[in-house]
Amino acid sequence: MAVVQVVARVVVDDTGIQSEIPVLITEHGVVSSLVDYLLDNHHLSPSWQRSVTQATKLLLEYMEANQHHFSDPRALFQAFASRLYTGTVGDDGLDPSGLGWVPASRNSSNRHVSVLKGFTDYLADLYDAPAMNPLMTASTYDQRLNFAAWHRRNSNDFLGHIRSKALSENVDQARNIRGRRTLSNADDDAVAFPEKLFQAMYMDGFGGASDPRCAVRDQLILIMMHGAGLRESDAQHLWVVDVEDHPLIKGGAMVRVYHPEEGKAPDNWRGRKGTTTRAAYLREKYALTPRNLRQGTKRVGWKTRMVDHVDNYIQLHWFPPRFSVLFMMLWKVHLRYLTTVERHHPYAFVSYEDSAAGQPYTLQALNGNYKRALARIGETVSKPEGRSTHGHRHAFGRRMTKAGVPPQIIRKAMHHRSLDSQKRYTAPGVADVSSALTAAEERLDELTDSGKIISPFNDWDEALPEILAAFESPQAKYRVKKF
Repeated sequence: MAVVQVVARVVVDDTGIQSEIPVLITEHGVVSSLVDYLLDNHHLSPSWQRSVTQATKLLLEYMEANQHHFSDPRALFQAFASRLYTGTVGDDGLDPSGLGWVPASRNSSNRHVSVLKGFTDYLADLYDAPAMNPLMTASTYDQRLNFAAWHRRNSNDFLGHIRSKALSENVDQARNIRGRRTLSNADDDAVAFPEKLFQAMYMDGFGGASDPRCAVRDQLILIMMHGAGLRESDAQHLWVVDVEDHPLIKGGAMVRVYHPEEGKAPDNWRGRKGTTTRAAYLREKYALTPRNLRQGTKRVGWKTRMVDHVDNYIQLHWFPPRFSVLFMMLWKVHLRYLTTVERHHPYAFVSYEDSAAGQPYTLQALNGNYKRALARIGETVSKPEGRSTHGHRHAFGRRMTKAGVPPQIIRKAMHHRSLDSQKRYTAPGVADVSSALTAAEERLDELTDSGKIISPFNDWDEALPEILAAFESPQAKYRVKKF
């Protein structure tokens, strides 16, 4: 039996617009009821879509492996939920079912149960399926899902009894199988990227790339993460037009990262129907889908929930503000390097490899280059020790805390939702944040000079390598094709 999960582009009308969703394919074809459910909930995140698809795949596989054992849906789902916790491999190492499931965590098992409740609710409301006979080999996979829908319609709370009773009965067993709980590290600096390594990472890690275009690109992303606390995924949504001269920091960069769908399109653009979102702009200008709605390696998520403006963007706040000046210096070089490749999109960061030259930079490629950059300075990726991409965001927050930046300013700078939404009317504005961080820069210098903390750079004047101060024309070096 094979239930295969793939990503498909689905067209439902004559507009030709494609919806990219995960689907299940069996020997009977596509599981159509799942496709209908995902299309009806297309506004929900790709991660939710994948969760529903994976849970449904597990349920169908379990039904297939145990088709002669259950005529009662209650017993089937109780056993299914139990096997999520315990796995299907016995203490003797044997698994007659052939499923080969290992024990799942409580959170993972509960997530599978939860999304199946939603899916079967949908089936029960949509289809008038009769009471199902015991599972038979000849039945299609859509019929087997209607088996679940019938039970939902004829019970008060589908799988509710499993959550409250059967799953709880397996908790003790599951805990033993799952092993020990993860230990917390008492060292406050454990999850933050070590400041003592930053200069080497910037200068010799990313700066040591053989292609200077790649070096500058990755240094810019590193500065956004370390100097402004931006998540690696959010950085990938930056458009070229999103960087301007900073009105409050001389020589600095004002960087705004817009929500990939709901962010306002640039230059007061309006679509054919009057729409002003970036999703509409991408569709009409480039026939593209926002990266947070893509699947596979082309997908880039968006985790920030609080924006700074009605135009749906977050503005980066730099600390110390000299990071803003460094960013702008590198950005001007980066813009010239962008002219060496052909682009058909508005994104700021691109690949320079021949096979993908000019295509949007992927998270997979960034993480690979991040690993290689650490290797150049004799280090490895380690999330518990802070040497991950997200460790730079922690370092940003810790740096502000050590410099005495007020918690309310830190919350605003890191775009956290609240302390009770931080009393929306008393939250500091953009100018307040910029002024507070500029004033705190002097305190940071004093603490650095006294040896109490380590500055990201020993000498900020050395942050720009000579190659960037006097680089030759990228157009000449890379022989840009005219197009």
